[in-house]
Amino acid sequence: MKLWRSILLLVILAALAAFGWHWVAEDPGYVLVQLRGWQAETTVVAAVIILLGAWAVIGALWFAVRWPFGAVSRRHRRLSRRKMGEGLLALMEGRHGDAERDLHRASRLDMLRGPSLLAAAEAASRRGENARALTTLDEAAQVAPRAARVLRARVLRREGKPAEAVNLLAPDADTGNLTPGGWRELALAALASGDHRRARLALEPLQKSGALGARGYATLEAQVLSASLRAAPDPAALNTMWSQLPKGQRRVPAAIDAYARQSASFGMVLPAMDEVESALRREWSPLLIETYGALGGDDIEARLRRAESWLDAHPNDAALLLTLGRMCVRQQLWGKAAQYLERSLALSPTSGAWESLGDVYAGQSDAAMAQRCYRNALSLARGEPTQPLPQGARSTRLDTRPIAVEERSEHGVPRLPE
Repeated sequence: MKLWRSILLLVILAALAAFGWHWVAEDPGYVLVQLRGWQAETTVVAAVIILLGAWAVIGALWFAVRWPFGAVSRRHRRLSRRKMGEGLLALMEGRHGDAERDLHRASRLDMLRGPSLLAAAEAASRRGENARALTTLDEAAQVAPRAARVLRARVLRREGKPAEAVNLLAPDADTGNLTPGGWRELALAALASGDHRRARLALEPLQKSGALGARGYATLEAQVLSASLRAAPDPAALNTMWSQLPKGQRRVPAAIDAYARQSASFGMVLPAMDEVESALRREWSPLLIETYGALGGDDIEARLRRAESWLDAHPNDAALLLTLGRMCVRQQLWGKAAQYLERSLALSPTSGAWESLGDVYAGQSDAAMAQRCYRNALSLARGEPTQPLPQGARSTRLDTRPIAVEERSEHGVPRLPE
């Protein structure tokens, strides 16, 4: 397609040149130049060609005169760009000393000064040279003040001074002039300093910017909301905070977990239970099913029956089986608890399941088996291999293989297993 356009353009230019030549040939024009008794006569076409040639000669002479003087600056630009590339590559590879050296050299070029100084400060911070990083940021602030301020807050937070980082970013946050990176640093620094209100306020602009992505924002949101709810000093403050949260944030599983556990610690078990059950009806969550079993209260039997009814829809959920096992342990239903916990371990071994199974054997006065389960729980928490239980000690009344759940199409027709 580009070849045809080029050919068409050449044909049009040739046609214009042909018509133009005939038009000029009919009357080429006349130019007379007189200066101090000297005169020159020519046509308009020749005069234009002479002027263009003179302009080209003057331009070539000017380039030839300037070239020796520009050789040094060209070499400086070339070296600075190369050092910038090498410094960024060293920063990504973890060679922070080399990165800092190369980036400082690249900062000698004005057009690269801001980015290179910021990257050099980041390299110094990763090496633990926070004082040097702050000094470099003082220079970078003269070129890129907003980016330097955000990076300075990050360095202060890494140095263990989150309150100073919050004070640094607070003026821009109050006027709404923070960049997405600044809002993230403000949320993390406020969370580290205990200023949970400001950390929650940073969530909305972060969500609107979309800079963290869905997964990154969800992780930060869960972290901020959980810490805020766990820090509530009394039931009134907890309920006020919970009611003021947006609807979307009140559906975050980590936030519901924190609210339910904090409510239960204040003796408000029923509101906590209502929130967890409502959330589980909306969407199944392994985190909340563990919360459901961990809450206290006198209605443990009713909750156990309700949780057992969920097995029909979630037969292979290790968290549900662990919760059922723990609830049975609280009721001293040792055989039933052992079946649930063994199945949970077969599906997904966790230190919590081993610990609860140890409680089962301890309740049955089997100290040796209880100690083995507790050792397995500790080993699994450390990332070490566990020791299987003797075959005779395991329950033989329950098949621990995953149960195949029947799947149906949109027309209700069962699907064959793959």
